[in-house]
Amino acid sequence: MKTLHTASLLLATLCTGLMAGLFTAFAYAVMPGLARTDDHGFVQAMHHINRSIINGWFMTPFLLPLPLLVLAAVLSARGERPGALTWTIAALVLYLAAFLVTGAQNVPLNDALDKVPLDASSDRLHAARVAFEARWVRWNTVRALLHTASFGCLLWALLSHDSHSGEAAAEQLRRTR
Repeated sequence: MKTLHTASLLLATLCTGLMAGLFTAFAYAVMPGLARTDDHGFVQAMHHINRSIINGWFMTPFLLPLPLLVLAAVLSARGERPGALTWTIAALVLYLAAFLVTGAQNVPLNDALDKVPLDASSDRLHAARVAFEARWVRWNTVRALLHTASFGCLLWALLSHDSHSGEAAAEQLRRTR
C-alpha cells in the first residue's frame, strides 16, 4: 500500500504540474499573443485550439488527478502516510475547483465561440470575440492559479510523505539499538 500511495501522489503531482503549466502558459503567452491578432485570426486560432486540445495527451493529465488524489487521501487517512493527508486534501479541493471552473466557465465559452462560423461578418466575429476573450482570460487565470496552488500542495504532500518515511526509519533504527 505504501508503494501505491507514493505512486498515486507522484503521478497526481506530475499531471497537476502539467495542467498548471498549460493553463499558465495560456495566461502569459498564448492569450497575450492572440490578443495582437485581428478578430478573424483570433476566432480561427481559438477554433483550432479548442478542437485540437481534446485528445489523450490533454485528457489524461486533466482527468487522472481526481481519482489519484482521492486514492492518495484515502491511503493517507488509513495511516499509510498521515503527514500527507492535509496537503493531499487541499490539493484535491483546489484541483476540483479548477476542474469546475473549466467545466462551468471556459468550456461553455469555447462552445459558444465554436458556433461562430469563420466566414461570418466582421461585426459578428468582433462581437463573438468581445463576448469571449476577457471572460475566458479571467477564468483561465483563475484555473491556472488553482492548478498551480494544487501542484504546490502536492509538492508539500510529497515532502510530508517522504519525511514521514524518514521519521519511521529513524524510529525503527532507535528500536533496534
